[in-house]
Amino acid sequence: MFQIPTLILAGVILLFFIILFNFIPVGLWIAAISAGVRVSLVSLVAMRLRRVPPAKIINPLIKAEKAGLDVLQNQLEAHFLAGGNVDRVVDALIAADKARIALPFDRAAAIDLAGRDVLDAVKVSVNPRVIQTPNVSAVARDGIELISTARVTVRANLERLVGGAGEETIIARVGEGIVSSIGSTDSHKKVLENPDTISKTVLEKGLDSGTAFEILSIDIADVNVGRNIGAQLQTDQAEADKNVAQAKAEERRAMAVAAEQENSARVEEMRAKVVEAEAEVPLAMAEAFRNGNLGVMDYYTLRNVESDTDMRRGIASSTQDQEGDSDERSV
Repeated sequence: MFQIPTLILAGVILLFFIILFNFIPVGLWIAAISAGVRVSLVSLVAMRLRRVPPAKIINPLIKAEKAGLDVLQNQLEAHFLAGGNVDRVVDALIAADKARIALPFDRAAAIDLAGRDVLDAVKVSVNPRVIQTPNVSAVARDGIELISTARVTVRANLERLVGGAGEETIIARVGEGIVSSIGSTDSHKKVLENPDTISKTVLEKGLDSGTAFEILSIDIADVNVGRNIGAQLQTDQAEADKNVAQAKAEERRAMAVAAEQENSARVEEMRAKVVEAEAEVPLAMAEAFRNGNLGVMDYYTLRNVESDTDMRRGIASSTQDQEGDSDERSV
């Protein structure tokens, strides 16, 4: 009779301790105490209530304590609640401390919250990164195109990492500097002889201002000769001038054709008027006969004059034809 309630009570007590140990990370508390991190069970329970996983805070805190860093629990919790990566920030602080780089916790947290990889930034600050630019096309003053690529060695600037421009800006500025440097060169041969003049000119312009990096060196990796842009532009200009001249000539021809058509229209109009006038002559003569203003002898005299005129015209035309034939035979 007494065994069943005892078993139930033991089960309830066991279930209570299981739930208690799952809610209170006793193992994590023991690990923290053994590592020298002062943390109480109450603070661990408070983390649970604040929806902060204790392991996300205590494990990075143990790493910081073992590395000799002065990091507070409240700082890690605040950074976690702000959406940051606590473990990555602590790793970056440890790496910066070992490399003798000044990196306060607030700056590391700001870099992480800005969306940048703070640990990668510390690595780039210790071990500079080489950025390969794409092919940059530029034209020297003699019209020859040069296609070049450059390798830019950069080091992360932790002080300007928040709000500073990234690698894309560095690549764009270096490409702009290469184009400007080649474009100011009198001959492409000078660039091929001394490509380091490009890197020196570009490096002196301070292209890393306002960026999250510090440019250590710019090395021209390759320079190739491209097209003769100057000759191509001259050819295009000559073709354009030819097209303009052809268009003007076509315009003048069209104007001449229009003028000729206008003159032809005027001639046809005059001919029509002449024909119209000639058609009125018989009517006028008939009217003169009826009115007695023209006699029969006058009419015959007029006809004789017309016949003489036609005969003289025929003789003159035949004479001209004979002279032309004799000239051709003599030739």
